[in-house]
Amino acid sequence: MGSSEAKQPAGHGRPTSRDVARLAGVSHTAVSFVFNGRAEGNLSPATQERIRQAAAQLGYRPDPVARGLRRRRTAVIGLVTDEIASSPFAGRLLRGAMDTAWDHEHLVLTVDSGGDRAKEDAAVAELLDRRVDGIIYAAFSLRRVRVPEGLHRTHSVLANCVPEDGSLPAVIPAERAGGRTAARLLLAEGHRRIAHVGGLDDIASVERLRGLRDALRVEGITVPNEWVVRTGGEISSGYEGALRLLDGVPADRRPTGFFCYNDRVAAGVLHAAARLGITVPDELSVVGYDDQEHMAAFLSPPLTTVALPHRAMGEAATRLLLDAIETGKTPPATVRRLAGPVISRSSVGPAPIR
Repeated sequence: MGSSEAKQPAGHGRPTSRDVARLAGVSHTAVSFVFNGRAEGNLSPATQERIRQAAAQLGYRPDPVARGLRRRRTAVIGLVTDEIASSPFAGRLLRGAMDTAWDHEHLVLTVDSGGDRAKEDAAVAELLDRRVDGIIYAAFSLRRVRVPEGLHRTHSVLANCVPEDGSLPAVIPAERAGGRTAARLLLAEGHRRIAHVGGLDDIASVERLRGLRDALRVEGITVPNEWVVRTGGEISSGYEGALRLLDGVPADRRPTGFFCYNDRVAAGVLHAAARLGITVPDELSVVGYDDQEHMAAFLSPPLTTVALPHRAMGEAATRLLLDAIETGKTPPATVRRLAGPVISRSSVGPAPIR
C-alpha cells in the first residue's frame, strides 16, 4: 500500500533472521554473518548497516540458545565470591561485571560462598555442570587465595585477589600507587609532618604504606616509626590511633596530615580530633581510602579519599574473561593493577603555619 512500515512476522511472533533478511533485501547468510561476528571482509559496511537497521526496526535479537549451541557456548559466565555480597563495595564490582557482560550479550550467574571453601568448590563444580563459558572469582578484600577446585577446567580470572600458586590472571587495585596519590594530596598542600593510621599486615596495608613512603622519600621526608600506628580497620581503630598521636602533644610537634588506611579509620580520626578540639582541615588534614558509600560523603567534614576501583575491576576482569572465551586462548597469568581516582571533598587544607 506504499507504506514504509516494517511488517511483523506472521502471527506477530518473535521476528526471525529470515524476516530481517527479507526487510533488508539480503540473503539469510548475510544476516547470519552480521550477528555471528563474521561480517568484516564478507559484507560491505553499507550492507551491514542496512541489516542492523532492519533488525532494529523489527525488534530482532539473535536467539542466544541457538547461537550458543552452534558455538558450543551458553552466553553465561559465573561469578563466585567469598564474602563480597555483604560488603559495601559489592554492588560496584558486580555492576561492572554485569554491565560489561550484558554489553557482550552475556549474563552473569553469581554465587556467594560466605568464605566456605567447600561451598566454593561446590559452586564452581555446579557452574561447570551448567556449562558456563567462564568464571570470575572475586574476593571481599585484597589477599592471596587458594584457587577453588575446578577453576582450571575453564577460562577463569580473579578479581581483587591473587592466586597463591600464580596460575591465573588477576585484576587488583594499584594499592602502592594509591598510597602515593594520598601522600601527594597532603604534600601539595604543604604538609611535611604526615602520619599513617590503621591497617594491619595485610597486602593492602603494606602496599599503601609503601606508596606513602615512596612519595615522601622523593621530598626528602621520612615517616617516624611512632607515626605509623597499626590499629586495624574500624572506626575505633582510627579513634585510638589519633588519640595516641594527638592527645596532649603540642601543636608544633604533632602531625598536620593523616593518611588513613580506610574511610572507617578516617571517621575515627575525625571523631578524635573533634573531641580534642582540633579543627579539620584548618589544623589537621585527613585523607581516607575506599570512598565507602553512605559514609565518606556524610562525615564532618566530608572526607577526601582515594577510591577503590571496584567497578573498574569488575569491568576489566569480565573483558579479560570474554576475550579468552572469544579467542579460545588462555590469557597469561599476570596481575593487572588498576588505579583508583581521588574523590576531593573538604577534609584536606593547607598545612598550618607554626
